[in-house]
Amino acid sequence: MLLAVDVGNTNVVFALIEDGAIRTRWRIATDPRRTADEYAVWLLQLMEIETVGRESITAVIVSSVVPRARHNLEVLGQKYFGQTPLFAGEGDAAWTLPIHVDEPRTLGADRAVNALAAHAGFAGDLIVVDFGTATTFDVVSADGAYQGGIIAPGINLSLDALVNNTAKLPRIAIEHPRTTSVTGRNTEDQMQIGVFWGYVSMMEGLIARLKAEIGRPVQVIATGGLALLFQRHTQIFDAVDADLTLKGLAILADQAGH
Repeated sequence: MLLAVDVGNTNVVFALIEDGAIRTRWRIATDPRRTADEYAVWLLQLMEIETVGRESITAVIVSSVVPRARHNLEVLGQKYFGQTPLFAGEGDAAWTLPIHVDEPRTLGADRAVNALAAHAGFAGDLIVVDFGTATTFDVVSADGAYQGGIIAPGINLSLDALVNNTAKLPRIAIEHPRTTSVTGRNTEDQMQIGVFWGYVSMMEGLIARLKAEIGRPVQVIATGGLALLFQRHTQIFDAVDADLTLKGLAILADQAGH
């Protein structure tokens, strides 16, 4: 059984993958100071609930955009599972897809993994939208090559900046505005309209520009925590796959022979 770990700037997702299928997944807040022992106390208890023993783990693979988390995850794999983790993009888990950017080494592991999984799951040219701390838009050609993309502030990051830098604006939930009008009658409605529909408009505008530049039919694949929320209120996504990164890690581990 594969233990796949996706380390983002906000959360770390651990998943058990068996025969290519995701059996279960767990999420914990990202904290580079968290030790291997702290991870283990949490993770082994969750595995026990699922009746999965640590001896069932035959490989560990990690995708990380947080360099400081690396050492403790290496120790976790070696000390508690007897496995030296593979790291996406390195060694036996080196990228198998062409990366057509100026500095391929600077491409976030999560974005390359998403591109790998999207190409495996969908045909033709693709735009992959990932809602994380940042929202990324990645272009994948029909032959599976990563062509580049866009990085925008995530919606939570945008809201934090708005609330933290204004004296009187309250914190609001990220959700569809309660009013059907885009003329808000109170502060909270005005904020929700600005944050929600402003973000939808940004996504629609950027995707329209990418499609025009690609100049061929293209599918838009969304992933990340807020993908399902936005899917209900815009027609720009052809598919939503919340597990795209984990599926990419499973593909990469399989290609590495694990």
